[in-house]
Amino acid sequence: MRKLMLLILLFGGFFSQAQIIEPIKWSFSSKQEGKEVDLVFTAHIDEGWHLYDTYLPEGGPIATAVVFEDTTFFDRVGELKKSPEPVELFDKTFQMNLRYFSHQAVLTQTIRLKTDEAVTIKGYVTFMGCNDETCLPPNEVEFSFLLKGAEGATVSAGVESSAPAAQGQAIGLFILISLLAGLAAVLTPCVFPMIPMTVSFFMRGSGNRRKAIATAAFFGISIVAIFTLLGALFSFGIFGPNVGSLLSTHWIPNTLFFILFFIFALSFFGAFEIVLPGSLVNKTDAKADQGGLIGAFFMALTTVIVSFSCTGPFIGALIIEAVQGGGLRPLVGMFFFGLAFATPFTLLAIFPSAMSKLPKSGGWLNAIKVVFAFILLAFGLKFLSNIDQVYGFDLLSREVFLAVWMVLFFLLGMYFLGKLKFSHDSDLPYVGVGRLMLAIVTFSFVVYLFTGLLGAQLQSISALIPPTSQRAYTQVAPVQSANTPVVSELCGPAKYADKLHLPQGLPGYFDYKQGLACAKEQNKPAFVVFKGHACANCKKMENTVWADPEVLKLLSEKFVIIGLYTDDRTTLPESDWVTSKVDGKVKKTLGKVNLDWQIEKYHTNSIPFHVIVMPDGTEHQFGVTFETAEFLDFLKKGI
Repeated sequence: MRKLMLLILLFGGFFSQAQIIEPIKWSFSSKQEGKEVDLVFTAHIDEGWHLYDTYLPEGGPIATAVVFEDTTFFDRVGELKKSPEPVELFDKTFQMNLRYFSHQAVLTQTIRLKTDEAVTIKGYVTFMGCNDETCLPPNEVEFSFLLKGAEGATVSAGVESSAPAAQGQAIGLFILISLLAGLAAVLTPCVFPMIPMTVSFFMRGSGNRRKAIATAAFFGISIVAIFTLLGALFSFGIFGPNVGSLLSTHWIPNTLFFILFFIFALSFFGAFEIVLPGSLVNKTDAKADQGGLIGAFFMALTTVIVSFSCTGPFIGALIIEAVQGGGLRPLVGMFFFGLAFATPFTLLAIFPSAMSKLPKSGGWLNAIKVVFAFILLAFGLKFLSNIDQVYGFDLLSREVFLAVWMVLFFLLGMYFLGKLKFSHDSDLPYVGVGRLMLAIVTFSFVVYLFTGLLGAQLQSISALIPPTSQRAYTQVAPVQSANTPVVSELCGPAKYADKLHLPQGLPGYFDYKQGLACAKEQNKPAFVVFKGHACANCKKMENTVWADPEVLKLLSEKFVIIGLYTDDRTTLPESDWVTSKVDGKVKKTLGKVNLDWQIEKYHTNSIPFHVIVMPDGTEHQFGVTFETAEFLDFLKKGI
């Protein structure tokens, strides 16, 4: 029996679109010499999609397999050959290392015929395709080879597969952020002063203009390669297959990241200087003095090493975001970061006369450093928030978080106006137009944050801040009116309600069996959402889509809501422990039990993930969307 083939996850747009796409198409051919025949199965794979290998670990997705209806008239010769060899990467959906093909896979099975008569060999290829966000249901494509015994060969007609639609993961915004981070890093005090040194290096012995340009270009390529290599170490699992999950929820990496951001912020404020070991810098700098392409490479390495004292926060934040996104995002992110970082150096090395038009290093660089310090403190607070939410400490509430942000950005606004000065700042005789505009924007943001204390959803930054507490919803609850949703009564006290709550003040359950029992008692569909304390998309969707009055009305009146946290650390009593059918391990916490059940039943660990369970047992599934109309269509299927 195949692994719950009809229950594989269909993410996002699949349930809301009628369009059918075909990300993996098959064609078949054969090559015959006497009684020995090569049967060739070729998969043509769309960009961004991949096809799983023919051998996969237990608990993973469906492996690709060639199945023959009848093997009476032939024997297999050797194993199934694969070209190219599949790559092995960590799959964030199944939380394990898996082998798969991209772009194209050619499977060849050699057979030897047992008869001189013409024979038809039939069967099918079973396979499963995924991209970074979506897994399609397992599919089968039939094939048929007409062979002529010991004479000749035949080429079968191509057969193509089709699968339901789904949207690939958009990384355009992530690439833009990577580029901007790379450009911003150039303006830090550790990096900007290196531009004249770099240009002077390439001006030495530059009588051969063509050679000088080639050397400068190689210098830029080397910088990009060094940063890309760092990203590749994460993308290809060098640092371990579970690094993404650890970075997202565990208290140790989140604490380390907060400390890292805090230390860099203090350094940028001028408390102390972060200096890398001189021996490391001196060794690479000595190699750079050799000149030529080797010298250009070591000049690039020196630039990267020296700049790390200021680029560390940019790289760290980018890697954290990329690893949590999974796939090749770390490699892609660091490539574009390095590209943006290297471009100014390379262009100025090629056109050194342009350097005379650059502003001199000085007070303005220190000002940028201080601005970065405020931003590092603000965003570093999110790591403490992750710990607080996942472990249920309830110390860093939304109100406290917003209050700290308001103070930080108020002080930043005062700094723009020259009312706050640090030890390494230059005198500011007057406030320029640029500083004034930045101060206005900053103070406006402070006012925007203040509205959050009054109950506003703050939708534009909802993914970065803690969710509104149940108590806050009760305090700001509107007076009942004809347009106010009628909140459903629960069938009894909800387990874990002392520490868990649903957004928008909605009542519900946090245990699947308890919630489903209540749904059956009230003859209502159950609305099940797999979510997480540290899930940015969950917060964004709940504070935008769920906040819509029509969505809120349907959820509160027509469904029994069951919120299943997949990252909660609450330890369950031994009677509730579960031995996983996925990896065989005993799951002892609420989050691990919920996540294991989600993977086993729906073959995904992506959140948020929504399921409507109808009274007759029929299910409707939905991934993530920030389009209210799309989510409303999904809800209406349940009523």
